[in-house]
Parts: sequence; structure tokens; C-alpha cells
Amino acid sequence: MRRHMQVRHCVIPAAGLGTRFLPATKALPKELLPVLDRPVLQWGVEEAVAAGVDTMVVVTSRGKELLAAHFDAAPELERTLEARGKLDSLEAVRRATRLASFAYVYQPEPLGLGDAVRCAAAVVGDRPFGCLLPDDLSWGSKPVLAQLVDAHRELATPILALTRVPRERISRFGCAMVAESRGRLHRVTAVVEKPAPEDAPSDLAIMGRYVLTPAVMEALVAIGPGAGGEIQLTDGIGAVIGSTAVWGLEFEGELLDVGTLEGWLQTLVRAAAEHPGYGPALRRAMAGVSG
Repeated sequence: MRRHMQVRHCVIPAAGLGTRFLPATKALPKELLPVLDRPVLQWGVEEAVAAGVDTMVVVTSRGKELLAAHFDAAPELERTLEARGKLDSLEAVRRATRLASFAYVYQPEPLGLGDAVRCAAAVVGDRPFGCLLPDDLSWGSKPVLAQLVDAHRELATPILALTRVPRERISRFGCAMVAESRGRLHRVTAVVEKPAPEDAPSDLAIMGRYVLTPAVMEALVAIGPGAGGEIQLTDGIGAVIGSTAVWGLEFEGELLDVGTLEGWLQTLVRAAAEHPGYGPALRRAMAGVSG
């Protein structure tokens, strides 16, 4: 029986400047841009909660205090909604404050994803933890992070979210070299950050969901800057390959892009089209545009 510890924490890197959405994100963190009735960050938190995680470790930076404010109580707003009988809105506001416990840590400089994750080391401690990038929204019957947690429960190793992409697009992602497969599970023997298509060891892209172990965090704390002067998360993962097994899960469902303006618009339209309440309004709006 493999020994494993429950995944209690989810590290959510949210310290970026949101330059792809300027000027909209000059003052508003991009993680608070809405998809339907809630911000993309809340979608991510709800995904982590569905995976059994109870503590969110949000990695933030100066000027992004609104991230914490969204999940804090708002007594004046709640009193106003209650007095006006807007009980559905009141429950939606309160629900965000009850989702999980939150810890906020700061990344002083934008030194890469690996650096952002290692900023959470003191909070996570000597435990496995989830990591979720809010630039993608999980879409499917079972959230992606929950699938990874299930795989970690079975294998007690780091688990990477993998999906197959056309070779010409692999340079946009980290890429996994694999040695064996058990259905959708693949044992990872190397990770390459954004390889050229002709150099990619496979068509398996590493997506923005992980379950990581203390060994990976220790490696991130120890290593120095890599490509571009940054500390890459793939460097920390690569550092433990050889001393520990690393597996990837070719997950079911999709991760929808909300980290670019084009992707956010496509995700917003798709989410609205499939929503029983908003779908009819979207179809009426689109009919008016096409007409």
C-alpha cells in the first residue's frame, strides 16, 4: 500500500500584471474578470474545493488587494441585499466567503512560475499540494484537479496534467517525455519547457494543473534561475525525476483559456451558450448581430 497524505492546500499563482488585457486590468486584477456570474479566480477555487482541498494559498503581488477582498465578508453590502429582499444575490455573495480558508503570500518580483510556487513553501509545509493556474477554466463532468488528486491518491507521486496538442503548437507549452503508459497515466522521464516542434519529445503538453510533493518544493527552493532568468516550475519537476517517480495524467474534459482576450471571449460565449439561464439571452443577442 503506497503511503500518501491528503492534499489540503492548493497554490494559485495570481501575481501577474495582466498585460494581455490592458487597459482593462490597469487597476482590476485579471483574475477578477468575470465568466458569467463569478470571476475566473472563483472558478479555480471552486475546482480546488471539488478536489477536496480546504486551504487556498494565493500568490499575489502589490496592487492586487482586491483578490482578497472578493473572498472577504462585505457586511454593508450583505445588509443592503437583505433589506431589499435580494436573497439570491445575498447567498451568492456569502457563498464566496465560505468556500475555503485563504492564505495570501507575496511574490516580490515576477521571476517565473517556479518562483511563485516556492513563495508558498512556508504555508504548504511538508505536505503534497495542488497547484492551479487561473488562466484556464476546467470544463467537464469532473474537474481536472480532482482527477489529479485521485491519481496522486493511487500513486503518491507528483502528477502533471497532460493533454495532446498538434506538434506545431507544442512550443507554447511545457512538454513531457514518457517511458510507459497505463491507460491515461504516463510515467514522465523528462520535461522540456516550450520546445521547438522538431525538438519536442512527444505531443503531450503539460497544462496548468498539478499535484506536487515536498520534494518538488525543496527543489524549487534550492535551484537558481533558468531560461530567461526565471525559475520555471518544470525545472523543479525535472530536478526530482530520477530520485522519485513522476506521472502525468491525460485528463478528461477540457481546460478553457481565460488568460488571453480572445480565449476569454470564446470561453465566455461557450459558458453562456451552455447555461440554461443565459443561453437564450446569448442566442437572442447573436441573432441580432447576424441579422
